[in-house]
Amino acid sequence: MPKNSTLTMDDLLAQSDITGLNTGDVIEGTVTSIRKHEVWIDLGAKGVGVVMRREIGHGQQLEEGQQVTVSVIDPEMDEGHALLSMKRAVKDRGWEELERLHATNETVEIAPYDANRGGLLVELEGIRGFLPVSQLAAGHYPRVSGADKDEILQKLNALTNQVLRVKILDVSRKDNKLIFSEKEAAKDELAARFAELKVGDEVEGVVTGVIDFGAFVNVDGIEGLIHISEISWERVDNPRNYVKVGDTVKAKIIAIDKDRLSLSLKQMSEDPWLQEVKAFKKGDVVEGKITRITPFGAFVQLSPSVEALVHVSEMSDDEAVDPEKLFQLNEKKQFKVLDIDTENRKIALSLKNTK
Repeated sequence: MPKNSTLTMDDLLAQSDITGLNTGDVIEGTVTSIRKHEVWIDLGAKGVGVVMRREIGHGQQLEEGQQVTVSVIDPEMDEGHALLSMKRAVKDRGWEELERLHATNETVEIAPYDANRGGLLVELEGIRGFLPVSQLAAGHYPRVSGADKDEILQKLNALTNQVLRVKILDVSRKDNKLIFSEKEAAKDELAARFAELKVGDEVEGVVTGVIDFGAFVNVDGIEGLIHISEISWERVDNPRNYVKVGDTVKAKIIAIDKDRLSLSLKQMSEDPWLQEVKAFKKGDVVEGKITRITPFGAFVQLSPSVEALVHVSEMSDDEAVDPEKLFQLNEKKQFKVLDIDTENRKIALSLKNTK
């Protein structure tokens, strides 16, 4: 550079690496002075700044010479220094990390600190978020009868402080929104497990919920359903009489849906109907107990596992016969066996000509 060249301050700044501060910048600095209501920070070439006590963060211990991360609230106060925040820096860095985790679809571990009826309250990277009930994996989903809100909350409270593997479903710094999903984090693992299963396999699981139409079972993280018709070879009126939450059961896979197994408890044992029906043959007169009465006929229990039907046309020669008036529940009567269909597990009876 020529000796006679003259440089202005603007020229020097333009040639240097010094850049100004902007609101929202997250930068490093060194603690130079700790006072009762404020902490002064040396920002190097960017000048100096002050952090008011309320912006330091609860429980954070500082000492002179310590390196800290701060966020710029106001780049230049009237006094010439910057107004800074440590709290906001933590949050700003936190949002950046959460946005990265969301973009890369990474699985992270969280431990919910509280629960409400809608889901679990979570904090990650200094940011509070939410894990809705609908985004819980099958093993943690609160299966309760009648959508009992108090029971749901009780089950969710049991998950607080437990480590859960989740993915970030939605993140928005602008809207202060952070939503987690355990279900999404389990998808890849579940897909691999589903690929290993096939109809006819026998599996073991834990009953997670019992409702009027069946029971839900957690099979190594996969949700299974035992429909009421697949609980027992007997006619089941109330699934709760056969299984309860927490029971370990062995069941057979009878169908594989998109994200659920259809299971059978009764098919783990031989159908007793096939043995008991051997005691009856066409033309026999047998005694049976009325179990159900319908406009088209009545169902009759002949043995613990064998139920038969007496059609309305086989009750009387009177075409206007009313099954409700002819029979009473649990009443025992004599019937004649008209037909036995072993393949379809059906037996036809007649009340007429029982002698």
